[in-house]
Amino acid sequence: MCRGYPPRGLELTQGAKGPAPAVMTKQVEEKKRVVVRFAGDSGDGMQLTGDRFTNATAVLGNDLATLPDFPAEIRAPAGTVHGVSAFQIQFASTDILTPGDHPNVLVAMNPAALKAELGTVERGGTIIVNEDAFNARNLEKAGFAADPLTDGTLEGYQVYRVPMTSITVRAVEELGLTRKEAERSKNMFALGLLSWMYGRPVDVTLNWLHKKFGDKQQLYDANVAAFKAGYNFGETTELFATSYVVKPAPVAPGTYRNISGATALAWGLVAASQRSGLRLFYASYPITPASELLHELSRLKNFGVITLQAEDEIAAANVALGAAFAGDLGVTGTSGPGMDLKAETLGLAVTLELPMVVVDVQRAGPSTGMPTKTEQADLLLAMFGRHGESPLPIVAAKSPSHCFEAAMEAARIAVKYRTPVILLSDTFIANSSEPWLIPDADELPTIDPNFATGPNAGQEFLPYLRDENLARPWAIPGTKGLRHRIGGLEKEDGTGDISYDPQNHERMTHLRADKVTKIADEVPPVEVDDPDGDAELLVVGWGSTFGTIRAAARRVRDQGRKVATAHVVHMSPFPPNLGEVLSRYQKVLVPEQNLGQLALLVRGRFLVDATSYTKVQGQPIFAEELETEILRMMEER
Repeated sequence: MCRGYPPRGLELTQGAKGPAPAVMTKQVEEKKRVVVRFAGDSGDGMQLTGDRFTNATAVLGNDLATLPDFPAEIRAPAGTVHGVSAFQIQFASTDILTPGDHPNVLVAMNPAALKAELGTVERGGTIIVNEDAFNARNLEKAGFAADPLTDGTLEGYQVYRVPMTSITVRAVEELGLTRKEAERSKNMFALGLLSWMYGRPVDVTLNWLHKKFGDKQQLYDANVAAFKAGYNFGETTELFATSYVVKPAPVAPGTYRNISGATALAWGLVAASQRSGLRLFYASYPITPASELLHELSRLKNFGVITLQAEDEIAAANVALGAAFAGDLGVTGTSGPGMDLKAETLGLAVTLELPMVVVDVQRAGPSTGMPTKTEQADLLLAMFGRHGESPLPIVAAKSPSHCFEAAMEAARIAVKYRTPVILLSDTFIANSSEPWLIPDADELPTIDPNFATGPNAGQEFLPYLRDENLARPWAIPGTKGLRHRIGGLEKEDGTGDISYDPQNHERMTHLRADKVTKIADEVPPVEVDDPDGDAELLVVGWGSTFGTIRAAARRVRDQGRKVATAHVVHMSPFPPNLGEVLSRYQKVLVPEQNLGQLALLVRGRFLVDATSYTKVQGQPIFAEELETEILRMMEER
């Protein structure tokens, strides 16, 4: 198949005989970038549809960014706004940084999806609806007083009413399925239609369907038939007069794949395991949105990975710490509520001074909050959420693909400095995806565990005798001559004996803090993007605001204005030049999906009058929102 040009006239059903459908001559229009949003009931398969569309887009070489949006309720009533599941993708022939602010195209599988998502669509945008679902009962469940397809609600939009359900049922009627079973394939019809509309390669989807359902002939045939029916509908109907081409984006040479944050994080942990020679032991308790990390790692046993689903969050943390004591790369993962429960074990890990990685995939809180919605509100928890003086390093991933690098860095710091490390991700990063340049495995940095092998003080082994990094020895239990005591009680400097001496406690407290502070000596300086070097305003962020900040700055610069940006990955300790960078600028803006946690820290640490821009709606900050705030600050005297 030629790159970007799928075959015309696909047969409606697999193995059907006879001439291909007549092909109309249609206009082909080139687009630089497109934002598409699929929306429907949780059972309509919108996440699967979006994921398959994304994979086909990645094969074409477009730059892309995605935003899956799950309902917070597991079993919200079908047909209601609360049960709407959506998937947004922006793809382009140029470099892009976000999933887009407003969809150019909305695919709404029912009235509830239209009700929930209409406000996000750009004015004049395209709306494709499954008109079969717009009956009186569904309209009532969605909260419509009248049919929005006929009452003027959609005035100003380009609306396509497509009977997706009925065409799908007809396409699979020879397969002996019940109507309910047949209707389940309508998401493949929508995928086929959009694949035609934007020139997505069909073989990617067909190959995946064979892999997924090849051993279930009836399901396979139904999904293939629905997909081809959707593709041919776009090709042959008079309803759609134009299809679109989005050319591949220019990229550096190399091998790329589309990757989600959760997958990249799992692979980064495995890479750290391989490059350190340590067995990866991952223990966790199921929790949204961190569970995908457990799922992915459980599939990687061929790399020697051990995964354990513990009975609760506390047990998971303790198992990971026990694995670290035994000489493994001990990792546990969770979200905000689980971090609350792991706090005591983290304090124990601080005093034991053992390498351990704790992954926090942040979500909207407090308490149960909104489990499927994103937030950045655990920074202060990670920094201070333990009793006593218990500092530890914090690394924050900034994008889905960066999760790989962040995971390796967290593991490196943990092993080198004998300390627990918190790795912050969030729902948006974990679930979203983007192209990733696959690195050469042999060029990844090595991590030396440097296990203790014998006495370190004459004929004696001192478990708290420190090296130049203030790290204590890592002694695997059972190693001859290295017997030592562990536990939560304060240790005597050097010997590790239990000590209640006031001066010793103060010394050990300072040593543990100094060890974390010393990490800053090898933390890369924060990089500033200030093209002309004379901007008055600096926008500084952390975590998943990375793409939004860069996109908003690009828009502001396109208007002839000057703005600088910086992004912090090492949250504790901060990069050594952060204070100097902040002091260069008359104004500092800190956008965050919380109530101003990083802003609070930089104000207190560097005495900088930073301005917060906050959003806590369970959605990422959009580039247009930040652009408006940047321009507003520029106008302030």
